[in-house]
Amino acid sequence: MSNHLPILVLAGLFATPTLAEPVKLTFLGVGDVYNFDGDGKQGGFARLNAVAKAEKAANPNTIYVFDGDMLSPSLISGFDKGQNTVDLTNLVPFDIAVPGNHEFDFGPENFVAKMKASKYPWAAINITGIEGLGGVLVKEVAGVKVALVPVAQDTSPEVSNTGKLVFSPTVDTAIEAAKAARKDGADLVVGVVQTDEYNDLKLIHSKAFDLLLSGDDHHYATYYDGVTAYVETSVDARLLSPVDLMVDVTEKDGKRSVKWTPAFRFIDTAGVTPDPETQKLVDGYKADLDAKLGAVIGKSETALDSRRNVVRGEESAMGDLIADAMRAAVGADVALMNGGGIRGDKTYDAGVELTRRDILTELPFGNTLQLTEIPGSQLLLALENGVSQVEKGAGRFPQVSGLTFTYDASAEPGKRVSEVLVAGKPLEAATLYKVAVNNFMLEGGDGYDALGGGKVINDTGAGGLVANAVMDYVEKAKTVAPKIEGRIKALGK
Repeated sequence: MSNHLPILVLAGLFATPTLAEPVKLTFLGVGDVYNFDGDGKQGGFARLNAVAKAEKAANPNTIYVFDGDMLSPSLISGFDKGQNTVDLTNLVPFDIAVPGNHEFDFGPENFVAKMKASKYPWAAINITGIEGLGGVLVKEVAGVKVALVPVAQDTSPEVSNTGKLVFSPTVDTAIEAAKAARKDGADLVVGVVQTDEYNDLKLIHSKAFDLLLSGDDHHYATYYDGVTAYVETSVDARLLSPVDLMVDVTEKDGKRSVKWTPAFRFIDTAGVTPDPETQKLVDGYKADLDAKLGAVIGKSETALDSRRNVVRGEESAMGDLIADAMRAAVGADVALMNGGGIRGDKTYDAGVELTRRDILTELPFGNTLQLTEIPGSQLLLALENGVSQVEKGAGRFPQVSGLTFTYDASAEPGKRVSEVLVAGKPLEAATLYKVAVNNFMLEGGDGYDALGGGKVINDTGAGGLVANAVMDYVEKAKTVAPKIEGRIKALGK
């Protein structure tokens, strides 16, 4: 690992005197904020900004951080590529913001543009290739030297469109930077990280951090083991947990001693009055989207399910509808859609009228539809990849059309798939199949390297948005009736 991590030190940092009495520092972290108004009752930027303003007013010694994922996915990001989130957070700027994997859904160039439009610094010590992206930020707050260690998710190239950016290992880089910051005199070392709970545990167990503020897992959690305090920062700012640290710094014979105790507070933003200034922007976004997306395009006779645990672990009626539309749009033999690209996380009753809003809620990434021709051997490898992490709820789980298969999650990854049928006939390793996928998967996203290397065909309608293909499919049919029909069978279930 490199020992030359970028560090920004604020002026006068190391001239800090011994504190006369303990100081209260407040840390407010948030991440994974996609929908500008949350669900309309909980979360969203107007409620988040209200909380941030209140915390800053109550304690001037407040540090406000963002730990990844806001530019995408959302309904409106399909139109503005995340500019709405920048405008809304500029009203109450962060002290530091870490790019999540979804910051790159529209490519690194878009992230750079949004970074330049932000009134706060973006930083990540393990990303190279972006000019202006900061590193470790050391702040003096009420006489306490606080090192903010910003770390992005090293799996971003697998799940987003990161181009030629290079990501070094999340955990190793973070721990190295934390130890260096401590050696350089930081009183508190705070990790601002976008990574999953497995890596969170590694960071906690390293004992290199005083506090970790982490995003990515979409749930809320707090933890303290006597060494490291930890907050997993929820999703859409639904649940927030400011952490108050009572810090006592003393110095004797030139040696500095730091003691602190944490106090976690819980805020359900359903009870928060939205910030009026922010709400004006939110109301404008609502009106604009309603005009664009409210039109009914068709009806589903059957119930639809796009809940996260369903599309990432089993056949879904919504997944069937999307995959069928993809296959029909380009005349493919089969279609594969990664479950992580289906984002509505909701259910629809039978008889529901579907709007453009519904389809774009499900498919917010702006991915294009591609048609490739690959041998059955590679298609099998793609299916193996799709179920290789099903026990983790990974987004690579495939929703399919034109084929059926069986898998055994208890088997070794890479040896889980069996009984693959294409149009009712056994998959043949040497036979070429036309496969409809989105551009993210074709480029190896979510581990789908097996889809590459084939003959890419773009003269049959491919290249348009997946969302448009689904909207056209529903609008043309007027009435659809997808239902669970055994396309994916899991042994033991």
